[in-house]
Amino acid sequence: MSAPQDRCRLVLIVPANDDAANQAKTLEDALRGGDVASVIIPQYGLDDATFQKLTEVLVPIVQEAGAAALVAGDSRAASRSKADGLHVVGNAQALAEAVENFAPKLIVGGGNADDRHKALEQGESNPDYMFFGKLEGDIKPEAHSKNLALGEWWASMIEIPAIVMGGSDIASALAVSETGVEFVALRQAVFGYAGGPAQAVAEANALLDEKAPRFGG
Repeated sequence: MSAPQDRCRLVLIVPANDDAANQAKTLEDALRGGDVASVIIPQYGLDDATFQKLTEVLVPIVQEAGAAALVAGDSRAASRSKADGLHVVGNAQALAEAVENFAPKLIVGGGNADDRHKALEQGESNPDYMFFGKLEGDIKPEAHSKNLALGEWWASMIEIPAIVMGGSDIASALAVSETGVEFVALRQAVFGYAGGPAQAVAEANALLDEKAPRFGG
């Protein structure tokens, strides 16, 4: 995950899909839409073997587009698919173990912190990023207010970059950017967009280009 340009950048979360070929095509479409820093690939309900096959299809698509491919949960699938990183959903201990075992060879980040204390505990292992929210947490149009508040607090205090989960509406990306965090994660806002995922990514980037606060003056 390269450093932000001068504003909050997009992180895409691949939605669940029973058809891997369809999932790959949808992801390719989204990445054609413009700047994406990274893509998180969750396991959802897939068994390990099926998930590994899926990551082997999706990871190269992400990397060819110039984004970082982050596999959620399964370190073996991350390694075997030559992903750029591992997204840890567990607690502080799970994150610390992943950092110890896989960094700096892989980008290692994550988060399951729903309060400041847990966030600071998870930050002690110095992951590459912290994630506020749940990968499937985009159930409302707007980003969850608690995640926005945590992101704003974190960005004002801690140098480790943060990703905040957005809502199911593209406009939620702007509210996330206004907290000062480096990245906004979108799932349904992009992959459920009526105009298609490429248009959603283009519109999200246009919105951030026009209205997101700039970093570092």
